[in-house]
Amino acid sequence: MTDIPPLTADNTAERAAWARGRTVTPWVPHDTIREDRPDGTILLRAAQKMDPVAPNTGHWLHRWAEAAPDRVALSERAGPATDSGPWRDVTYRDLLAQVRAVASALLARGMGAGDCIAILSGNGIDHLVLSLAAQYVGVPVVPLAEQYSLIDEAHGRLVFVLDKVRPRLAFVDDAERYAGALRLPQLAEVEIVAARPEGAPRAVTAFADLLAAPDHPGLETAHAGVGPDTLAKILFTSGSSSEPKGVLTTHGMMCANQAQMAPVMPYLRTHPPRVTDWLPWNHVFGGSHNVNMMLANGGTLTIDQGKPTARGFATTLANRRDHPGTLAFNVPVGFAMLTDAAEADAETRARLFRDLDLIFYAGASLPQEVWLRLERFCIEERGGLPMMASSWGLTETAPACVMVHEPIGRSGVIGVPLPGVEVKLIPDDEMRCEIRVRGPNVTRGYYGDPGKTAEAFDAEGFFITGDAVRLVDPADASRGLIFDGRVSEDFKLDTGTWVQAGTLRMTVLDRLRGLAQDVVICGHDRGEIGLFVFPLPGLAAPDAASRGALADPQLAARIETALRGLNEGATGSARRITRALVLAEPPVLAAQEITDKGSLNIKKILTRRAALLERLYDNEDPALIRV
Repeated sequence: MTDIPPLTADNTAERAAWARGRTVTPWVPHDTIREDRPDGTILLRAAQKMDPVAPNTGHWLHRWAEAAPDRVALSERAGPATDSGPWRDVTYRDLLAQVRAVASALLARGMGAGDCIAILSGNGIDHLVLSLAAQYVGVPVVPLAEQYSLIDEAHGRLVFVLDKVRPRLAFVDDAERYAGALRLPQLAEVEIVAARPEGAPRAVTAFADLLAAPDHPGLETAHAGVGPDTLAKILFTSGSSSEPKGVLTTHGMMCANQAQMAPVMPYLRTHPPRVTDWLPWNHVFGGSHNVNMMLANGGTLTIDQGKPTARGFATTLANRRDHPGTLAFNVPVGFAMLTDAAEADAETRARLFRDLDLIFYAGASLPQEVWLRLERFCIEERGGLPMMASSWGLTETAPACVMVHEPIGRSGVIGVPLPGVEVKLIPDDEMRCEIRVRGPNVTRGYYGDPGKTAEAFDAEGFFITGDAVRLVDPADASRGLIFDGRVSEDFKLDTGTWVQAGTLRMTVLDRLRGLAQDVVICGHDRGEIGLFVFPLPGLAAPDAASRGALADPQLAARIETALRGLNEGATGSARRITRALVLAEPPVLAAQEITDKGSLNIKKILTRRAALLERLYDNEDPALIRV
């Protein structure tokens, strides 16, 4: 596609105009209303109105069971194989019937709003039926990262949550696989329900028994009592800067968020959406955004047991070839792997891109090279571009607050406020803005933690996100926002100079490509910025370890050279790294140095490795790399 111009600083407008002419998916313009306050604060909101809000998630099930009873709502591979074999399909008629049966079983156990259900295993039809059944009668669910249960070193995170929420019931898909977690004393008095009970280390209830439950006489009354303020989920944050917090997620939050997105995603109404998705349901992106989008719009969700990893991608590719979908959600590395597969095989390319209405990335910025390949494949296979979009939100916002919904022709933009969302921008001296939000999709607080709840909101009721953004064009808010790191990761040097640690970290990782798997920016209340380096495995000599650091002259020289190159373009002390220490021990999951998202818990690392932090600022330390 030689007619695709490269993205440069001076052709962004032309690039966007080109994309508008090629986009075939219906779209809604970024019509944004801006208010500037005397103190410099900027308020943004959408000109569009949000759709009517469903009273609860069960409303969607009744609507589509009546309007399209034979349409497939859920699909997954049957049997142990995750990339071959027959598909298990559940229609909307059957989904409602199964949800009501399991809901009746919960009521027969006397469960209600004061109880909760912990879900220990990953995505699956039985998992979702149980979750929807609990929501149907006002019982909140607590979906947890499956690695909390499957990895012995992560059991501390599981115990932390179980001690906090004290569930009445817990679910696993395979009792034998989760045997280690089921032996924990925190679950000794908890009823365990298993989709596959064989090989259980203790007494468990078969999920099939719940599906066979007769209608409970109080079912209709219980469902009628579920409203916008009813708690639907407790979603625990990944704990990247502190202990995980339980976000109170109501029916109103989730239903409002779908009503906010619907007016700016008109393609959801033109035909039932279809998606094949791997994103985990203990996170808000997969479990609330994507699942609820299918249910709210009568779509079909195909559950992908693969992942964008070396081991899991073959499963994802096989599933997407079988069920390609009209919407494609993924993280940037997932799209990069899909474009590589599409480049190599024409049939795969046709299957993946022919019917797409939306390509949606989140979690990080999509490399422009991957964006351009996605465009080329869509034009070749579809004759035009789908909507190519990103968004921004948090677990606390159910999740979407701002979204791209017009063609923009470039990666990196997170969009404009959705209908019904108010955005407050608080600029700093460099026009980087702290972003705060208010709206019906925002949580009312954290489970069992009134202190953190009170700290989370400002005097006007805006949720303090801790994230930073920039306006694409300071003179035109409708051009959208760009994500610019975490304000909460920033710190001051002892000179009072602010260091934008999140932004600097990404720049450093780019410079240390091939050397570092991750880094930690250090320097709070110090005179200079220092760096903890977690090296890629195998780079240092086997005998290089010295009291927790690696003293390898060859590796040190390569890192020093790379950082000197970085410093050549630095404009001040807030961007110049003067010292580094290569750590011998990788981040430790059992010590909670890694979150369930795979990101670093900076606070835990700096606290646990306080002695190494002191060595980083000891100019006589033999392992220190001076830059």
